[in-house]
Amino acid sequence: MNPFSLTGIIIVQIALIFYSIAILSEQRKRLITSGILAFLTLGVLFDITATTFMIIGSSRGVFTLHGLLGYSSLAGMLADTILIWRFSRAHKPGERVTNRIHWYSLGAYLWWITAYITGGLLVALRHA
Repeated sequence: MNPFSLTGIIIVQIALIFYSIAILSEQRKRLITSGILAFLTLGVLFDITATTFMIIGSSRGVFTLHGLLGYSSLAGMLADTILIWRFSRAHKPGERVTNRIHWYSLGAYLWWITAYITGGLLVALRHA
């Protein structure tokens, strides 16, 4: 396997951990804490890094079905991070997130998980 793709695969595992901690914490608490902000921001940074490595290592080009799924899921998580940061700055600590942000976060995360699983399945099928 291409070393750039392999590096991207390893880094996306870290993004998965950070995203999961952030989103599952928000879903349980319905609050935005500094920890959630930190984990979500780190998740996006690792996801951008992983995506960059996967693009460099791809032999199939930039615009594949999985690529478009991955780009859209990254865009969704980036938008979620921006929304949560804006909410955090506009409200006092301990204030519950709006239903809109709460459900958007869950939807964006589930879309990202779909892209993550699809990527894993494609790699498994390609190397089977």
